[in-house]
Amino acid sequence: MDQESLYQSLRRPSRSVSKLVLLVLDGVGDIATSQTDYLTPLEVAQTPELDKIAISSALGRMIPVLPGVTVGSGPGHLGLFGYDPINTQVGRGVIEALGVGIELKRSDLAARGNFCSLNADGLVTDRRAGRIDTELNEILCKKLCRIKRIGETEVIIKAASGHRFVVVFRGGEIAGPVSDSDPHREGLPIKPVQSLTDSKKAKGAANVVNQFYKEALSLLDTEQPANGFLLRGFSHLPEIQTFQERFQLKSASIASGSIYKGLAQLIGMENIEESHNVKEKFRKYCLEYEQFDYFFIHVKDTDTAGENGNFDQKVAVIEEVDRALPVLFEKMPQVLAITGDHSTPVSMKSHSWHPQPLLIHSLVSGSDRLHRFTETHTNQGSLGIFQSHYLIRLMMANAGLYNKFGA
Repeated sequence: MDQESLYQSLRRPSRSVSKLVLLVLDGVGDIATSQTDYLTPLEVAQTPELDKIAISSALGRMIPVLPGVTVGSGPGHLGLFGYDPINTQVGRGVIEALGVGIELKRSDLAARGNFCSLNADGLVTDRRAGRIDTELNEILCKKLCRIKRIGETEVIIKAASGHRFVVVFRGGEIAGPVSDSDPHREGLPIKPVQSLTDSKKAKGAANVVNQFYKEALSLLDTEQPANGFLLRGFSHLPEIQTFQERFQLKSASIASGSIYKGLAQLIGMENIEESHNVKEKFRKYCLEYEQFDYFFIHVKDTDTAGENGNFDQKVAVIEEVDRALPVLFEKMPQVLAITGDHSTPVSMKSHSWHPQPLLIHSLVSGSDRLHRFTETHTNQGSLGIFQSHYLIRLMMANAGLYNKFGA
């Protein structure tokens, strides 16, 4: 019997509706360095509400995939939802396309796009075009939508938020895998897309994308600062078991970004519309409390501050969440987990491999008698360090949803 079968065999039918909440402060984990006086944003932040709950919780840290492996948001969140990111790989293009509301077909090839800035030599000077606003993004996407087809392949373009958008290539003799056009750092040109196998369809897909580039860049050449774009995460819609099928929990997502909505849709979570404001997210949770068993609530700005290298802003976001927590506590769930999908250290300005901090609170979680939710304190917690795809199992155990194994 494998682990999955064991968990399924132990699943106890719930007589009453369980309430499990996963609060994700995206990229909240950090590292202490001499640049920050050997403190992290969690350690500097004033967090009286988190402190109150930390003292009666079990603490630990999680590895998103494997030691030393840095993850993107997709595998980071899939792990939190209980899917092994190694065995459940989903391309960024699919996730983003679902998140902006595109109904994908199995044969569609989807890519996530970033508007970028190019100099006169065609070198990328800013991979995010100064993080243009969504309004400009939508104007630029309307321009690109003039390209309806490349040969037999339909081209579907839709704006996401900020500098991000989605391109879906539909029909014709095309299929992945193909390479990204993103050089992943400034000072380099856009990379030609290449087939990653010798298949006729992969070569056809690469040709279609490269032809699309030729036509699309000419439409943007007078734009500033977004006179180019980068494509990555080319992927097809996978077959994947839904969250409710795996865990018998009716689930909802309260998240703003297209990638998080896309991930939720991919596994059958219901996306609940809400504002970007943290307090409003928690109010929406309270309003929907009776309708679902499991809630995923997402806060993005901790990650953004980390990627921007802004220590003070990361502290401010953590403190904003802390001030809003009393709203969430008005409908205290049976099990509450607070964590990140990965760490985004300010000093690195990027995602990293460092384990993310974790807090689990329930009537039976036990207390580690640790009075703060920080990297230092979670290092001392009873949960230790484990792979994140086991988190949902711990949450369900805390909710009393498993029978004993063996006599």
